[in-house]
Amino acid sequence: MSAVWRASRAAVKRRRLQTFVIGLVVLCSTTTVLLALGLLDAASSPFDQAYAAQRGAHTVATFDTAKVSAEQLTRTVRQPGVEAAAGPFGQGVVDVPEGWLWMAGGSLTVVGRADPGGPVDRIELLEGHWATAPGEIVVGWTSEGSPGPQLLGTGLPVPGGPPLTVVGFAASMTKSAGAWVSPEQMAAMRPSAAQMLYRFSDSSTDAQLAGALARATAGVPNGALTSAQTHLSLKEAFSSLADAYLPFMTLFGVLGLLVSALIVGNVVSGAVVSGYRHIGVLKALGFTPNQVVAVYLTMMALPAAVGAVLGTLLGNALAEPVLRVAFSGIETGRTAVGDVGAWVSAVCLLGMPALVLLTALVPALRAHRLPAARAISAGGAPRTGRGLRVQRLLGATRLPRPVSLGLGQPFARPGRTLLTMAAIVLGVTTVTLATGLTSTMLAFDEAGRGQGGARIQVEAGGPHNDRPAPALGDGPTEERLRSLPGATQVRARGLAQVSLVGQSRPVFANFYRGDDASSAGRIARGREARAAGELTAGPAFLTQRGLKVGDRVTLALNGRQVAATVVGELVEGNAQALDATWQTLVQLSPDARAAEYEVRLAPGADVRAYVEAAGAADPGLRVSVLDGRNAGTTTVVAFSSVFTLLLTVVASLGVFNTVLLSTRERRRDLGMLKSIGMTPRQVVAMTVTSVAGVGAVGGLLGVPLGMVAHRLVVDNVGVITFPESMKDVWDAPHVSGLLLAGVAIAVLGALVPARSAARMTIAAALHTE
Repeated sequence: MSAVWRASRAAVKRRRLQTFVIGLVVLCSTTTVLLALGLLDAASSPFDQAYAAQRGAHTVATFDTAKVSAEQLTRTVRQPGVEAAAGPFGQGVVDVPEGWLWMAGGSLTVVGRADPGGPVDRIELLEGHWATAPGEIVVGWTSEGSPGPQLLGTGLPVPGGPPLTVVGFAASMTKSAGAWVSPEQMAAMRPSAAQMLYRFSDSSTDAQLAGALARATAGVPNGALTSAQTHLSLKEAFSSLADAYLPFMTLFGVLGLLVSALIVGNVVSGAVVSGYRHIGVLKALGFTPNQVVAVYLTMMALPAAVGAVLGTLLGNALAEPVLRVAFSGIETGRTAVGDVGAWVSAVCLLGMPALVLLTALVPALRAHRLPAARAISAGGAPRTGRGLRVQRLLGATRLPRPVSLGLGQPFARPGRTLLTMAAIVLGVTTVTLATGLTSTMLAFDEAGRGQGGARIQVEAGGPHNDRPAPALGDGPTEERLRSLPGATQVRARGLAQVSLVGQSRPVFANFYRGDDASSAGRIARGREARAAGELTAGPAFLTQRGLKVGDRVTLALNGRQVAATVVGELVEGNAQALDATWQTLVQLSPDARAAEYEVRLAPGADVRAYVEAAGAADPGLRVSVLDGRNAGTTTVVAFSSVFTLLLTVVASLGVFNTVLLSTRERRRDLGMLKSIGMTPRQVVAMTVTSVAGVGAVGGLLGVPLGMVAHRLVVDNVGVITFPESMKDVWDAPHVSGLLLAGVAIAVLGALVPARSAARMTIAAALHTE
C-alpha cells in the first residue's frame, strides 16, 4: 500500500488540471445536492422536534358541557388506541380590547389548567409563573422569543367579574388555547365547553386520527363533540412557507444530482481512459492489477474528498440564510431553525466521493484486464476508424473545413458525447426552469403591487401602538389623506381577531373599504368580496380548514356572529388570515375604526412631499413608504439564480473536460493539421464547433423539458395559486434565446482548452508522450 499511496500522490501532483476539475465538479455538485436535501429535511424536523419535546396533542377536542359530563369524558381516556390524554379542562372565551398586549382585539380562548405539565401538551413557560390563584392569567405568546418581564402585571378587564392579571407568558406547540387560568378561576367564569387533549397510537394520517377519535368518543352522546383540531393541520401551517419553496428546490436538487452524476462519471472515466499509458507503465514496473486499480481509485478519491468537504461547508453556509428565510415567522418555542440535519451533511460527505469511486471503478476494472503492452499502446497510439463515415460525409459538403472536422469529432467518442450532451440538456433544462420561475414570480410581484405610483402606509394611533388616536376621527382622516396633492386612491383597513364557529384556532381578519378595496388582480379563483358576508382567503388558509370557494362559515367577534361565504381564492394569503369587506366588520363591531390606510400616489408624484404633508395633518398618524418588493419573489429568484449558476458551471466543466481530453488524445492530429497550414483561429473554430453542435441538440431537448418542469413547479406550490396568466410566460423571442443556452454552455466550456490547443506548437503536438 505504500507504493500505491506514493504512485497516487505523484499522479495527483502531476495531473493538476485534472485534479482541479474533479474537485471543482464535486464541490459544485455537493453544494447543490446539500441545499436541496437541507430544505427538504428542515421542512419537518423543527416541528417534529419541538412537538415531541412538548408532547403535543395529536387531537384537541372540544365538547359541549351541556351534553356530556366530566365522567363520560374521563372514560374516553381508557379507550383502545389512546396513548395518553389530558383533561377535561374547562374552556371559555374572553373578549380582549384592541391594542391589549399589542393584539388586534377580539376573542381569546381561555382554558383552565392546574399546571403547564402533564402527559399531553406540556406548555413552555417563557416569562413569569403559572396561574395558580383566582385573578391570574397566563397568555400564549405566538411571536418569536418572549415579550419580556415588563409586560407582566398587565390587567385584562372581564365583564361581570374582577379583572385578570397577567402573571406569565407561555408557548404551546399544540395551540390548544390563547391563555390559561387556574381551574378555580375557570369555574368562576362558568365555561360552556370542555377541552380534551389526546395522543393516539396511530396518528400519521387524517383518516387514522379521525378513526382514533371516533373510537375514543364512542360512548359520548351525539352532538357533544363540537370541534377537533389535529396536529397534521398545525404541521401544515408550520411548513406552509417552506412548502412554497419545496417543489422547485426538490426539482433543482434532482437536476443537480443528475448533472453531478453525469459530469463526475464523464470526468472520472475520461481521466482513467486518458491514463491508460500510465497504467501500462505501472504494470511494467511490477504493480499488480489490483494495485493499479487502487492507484486510480485513490487518485480520484483525493480531489473528490476535498471537493465534498468544501462543498458541504459551502452548502451549510448557504443553507443557514436560506432556511431562515423559508421559516421566517414560524413558531417553535425556543427550538432553533437554520441548520440542516447532520444526516444531510453526512450523505454529501460520504455519498459524493462514493459516486466518484463507483464511476471510476468501471473503467479502472477495464484497465485491470489490459496487458501492459496494450495499455501503453492504447494510451499513445492514435485512434482510427471511429466516426470516419460521418467525417467523410461532412467533408464532402461546402462547409469550411474546420467546421466539418469539428462537427465530425463527437462521433469518434459516442459514449463520451452522449454523457456530455445529457449534462448540457439538464443544464438547459435548469436555465429554462429558472427563467420561467423568475418570469412567473415577477408577474406575481407586479400583481401584488398593482398599477400606479408609490404606495404610502398611514398607521392610525390607538391602544395597539401606544399613540394618540387621530384627532379628526376615522372618516375625516380618510378624506384628508385623499385630498392631499398626489393621492389617487385611499384604502382603509380594519384588523380584528375573529373566531370561526366550530374551530378553536383564532383567525386574523382584514376588513377593507375605499378605493381598490377589492382583491382585484390577486384572485386566482372566484371573484373579489364586494358585499357584507363575503370573504376571500389564500390557498393555505382554505386548505388547512377544508374550505373552498362557495363554502359558508360563521364569523364571531365580541358576542356577535355573521354568516359569510367564501367567494374567492387569493393568489396568495396568510395561512391564519382572511379578507372581508368593511360592511362585514360593521355587523360584527359597529364602532370599529380603521387601523391603517394605504394611499396610492399618481405616477411621478412627489413622495417625500406627500409623506411630510400627511404627517403634519394629524399627530396621531405615522406615515411610511411601502416597499414594493415581495420577499417570496426575491427568495425564489435568488434560489433559482444560485442553482442555475451552480448547474451551469458544472455542465460547462463537463464540456471543458470533454474538450480537454479530446485535444490531448488528438495531439498528433492537431500537429499534422497545423503542419499543413491550419491557423490557430481555425483550430479554435474546429474545437468549439466540435461541442457547439452537441450544445445545439442539447438546447432543442432541454427547453421543452424545462417548460414541463416549470409547469410542474407552479402547479404544485401549496401557498400560492397562480392564475393562467402568470404561468404563460413563454413567447417566440424568449424560447429562441433559450435554444441558444446549450450552445452557450458548450462554447463557455470549450473556449479555454480550444485556445490552449491553438497555442500548442507543432513540435510539442507531434512529440511522443
